[in-house]
Order: sequence, then structure tokens, then C-alpha cells
Amino acid sequence: MPVESIPVRDPAFYQRLLQQYLLLLKKYPILTKSVTSGILSALGNLLSQGLRRRGKGSSLGKGLEWLGPARFAAYGLCVTGPVSHYFYQCLELLVPSSASHCVLKRLLLDRLIFAPAFLLVFFLAMNFLEGKSWAAFQNRVRTEYWSALKMNWKVWTPFQFININYVPVQFRVLFANLVALFWYAYLASVRK
Repeated sequence: MPVESIPVRDPAFYQRLLQQYLLLLKKYPILTKSVTSGILSALGNLLSQGLRRRGKGSSLGKGLEWLGPARFAAYGLCVTGPVSHYFYQCLELLVPSSASHCVLKRLLLDRLIFAPAFLLVFFLAMNFLEGKSWAAFQNRVRTEYWSALKMNWKVWTPFQFININYVPVQFRVLFANLVALFWYAYLASVRK
């Protein structure tokens, strides 16, 4: 039985892909967001490695460290997806759009409470996934956390302003994951 190939440039292909994603998002929101987070986190790490190798003039395919994308995929799947899902849901309950100054309150909650804690969890999880000691974690936090947090505030604040105030709640994790694709590339390059 011959199988017909669908051209990737076919607009109907993207429409079907989007419809399938929306269906999965509705039926399995946490799992869909978690898998999406895992895939995009791993791609962010691969992007970081590719940029570093390109900067050194090395061949892109040779010498990739495959444990890096695996660690980022595990982090995205087990932490980013579910935690972000619940954070955005809680944000809607804590600061509904009808609340006065909700735009500012949401942004401040995200930037001053969630972002520092989530970045610390990232450092801790990566330390664990890399098999490093508690002392290594403490040293990494002492030497890298503050600069990473300041960069987080610079990069993420405009995106999170848009995300938490204008993107429908069911798409916020996806929006953040798309920004995170490049953010994880930055974090992976800083951590080396």
C-alpha cells in the first residue's frame, strides 16, 4: 500500500498540526505543555552548542554533547512544563484581570517572586542532573546566579509582560517556551 507524502510547505499541513496541538492541549494540558517544554528546552541546548561550535569554526555535527539536551529535556518535561502550567493558573486566581492594577501586580509577582525561585530551581536541578556536589551548587549560585537573574530580568520582563497580560492562559507556557528556546541557549552558554 503506497503512502502519499505531504509537502511540508502545504498550508493544510500546518493547520492540521495546529489543530492536533490544540486538541492535545485541551485533552491533556499538563502533559502537552510538559512535552513541549522538554522538546524546546533540548532544542535550546542544541542551539547553544551549535552557536559555540560555530564560533569556534568547528563542524556542527561532530562532538555534540548529547547529555546536555537530555538534561534540558528532562528539566523541561519534569519541571518547566508542570510548574509553569500551575504558576499561570495560580496567577489568574491570585490576580484576576478584573483586579485593580492587575497588569503591574502580575508582572511584579512573576519578576520578583517566581523568576528568582525558578532560576534557583534550574541551577539546583542542573547541578543534580550533572551529578555535581552540593558545594559545586553553592559555588555556582555564588558566582553565576546574580548575573543570570539580572539577565533574566532584562530579557524576560518585556516578554512576560505580554505573556501574562495578553496571551490566553492556555498558550502562556507555549509562548514562554518559544522565548525560552533562546533563553536556555543563553543559560547553557553561561553555565559552561
